[in-house]
Amino acid sequence: MLIALAVIGAAGGAAFAQTARDEAQALADARRRAAEAIHRAHALEDQAVRALDAAARARAEAAAVALRIQTAEADIATASARLARIERLRARQQARIAEKQQPITRLAAALQILTRRPPAAAIAQPGSLRDMVHVRALLSSGLPVIAERTASLRAELAAIERLRRQAGQALTELHTARETLQAERIRLARLEGAERDRSARLSDSAMFEQERAMGLGEKARDIAVLMEELEAQAVIRERLATLPGPLLRPRSPGGAPAPAADAPPPVRSDRPPPYRLPVVGRLVSGLGESDESGLHTRGLTLATAAGAQVVSPTWGRISYAGAFRGYGNIVIIDHGGGWTTLITDLATIMVRVGDVVVRGSPVGRAGPGRPTVTVELRRGGVPVDIARLAGIG
Repeated sequence: MLIALAVIGAAGGAAFAQTARDEAQALADARRRAAEAIHRAHALEDQAVRALDAAARARAEAAAVALRIQTAEADIATASARLARIERLRARQQARIAEKQQPITRLAAALQILTRRPPAAAIAQPGSLRDMVHVRALLSSGLPVIAERTASLRAELAAIERLRRQAGQALTELHTARETLQAERIRLARLEGAERDRSARLSDSAMFEQERAMGLGEKARDIAVLMEELEAQAVIRERLATLPGPLLRPRSPGGAPAPAADAPPPVRSDRPPPYRLPVVGRLVSGLGESDESGLHTRGLTLATAAGAQVVSPTWGRISYAGAFRGYGNIVIIDHGGGWTTLITDLATIMVRVGDVVVRGSPVGRAGPGRPTVTVELRRGGVPVDIARLAGIG
């Protein structure tokens, strides 16, 4: 019995420590993503304040709101991971307490039985006196161990109480993050409504481009063919843009000609644009890995929360936005210089063909349940490893 008391709690210690390290790492990753999203949102808010052009200001403000949505989503993931970790720790500690209590409970029951035996029975039965002497010696040596185990149980109970308070704090943080998420989604919906009203006055060319892109999508049998067609049109568009044309009137007399309002920042063809992941989530598969059908993937697939906000990884122009068979709703962004981004498996789309987006502009949302979103970056039709650009691994 004393040996059993001495070794209680040793089994499973290594596995528990490894699991705890994994959970702590996941929690740290979620907190890091939240901090990065907050930093990007503040930068975009500053950009919105500095923007002189109404369209640029609207894009920057929408991008800032979308990133605050992603911040709230990251906060929810952090609080949920923390709460789940606390609940697992509580369950394990309660199991250890129950395990430590069993030998003490059995010993207490045995002592209770001995105290109920009348002294005459001990004299009448041979060996009873020897048993009593043996039990007394056992108690003399075992009481310090029992006292030590009792103190350990008190410490375990105190730890459970601390975890209970931490769980309450995590629940409060989770509730706050969900309220923030709802408020920011409402704000983004209002911004989208204002942008739709503004775009309605300039809708003729946008509708033409949307119909032309959808026509290409219906003709293309494979998504790679669609991207090649759109890339070819982007090259033609870039060549046309280099032709001399009328300059816009300067903002002030004697000033330099103003740039076009919807011109995205130029991208050099020999280097990738500044890039980020379009959604807060967990990496499921990377470039070149085999999927369920045995084919090699051409981008990153991320598991994310239901209805998660999806944003543009960098500046560009929407060249396709709509459904494509086998891929759900997709968005293709032309960054110039032969660089294009494909985002697939969206439930809803928040952009139209011809829209100019900045880094962090909202482009859509993930689906319900346990959705995944796939993003591909290509240069001249060749897939490029996004993990290095986005700082993964």
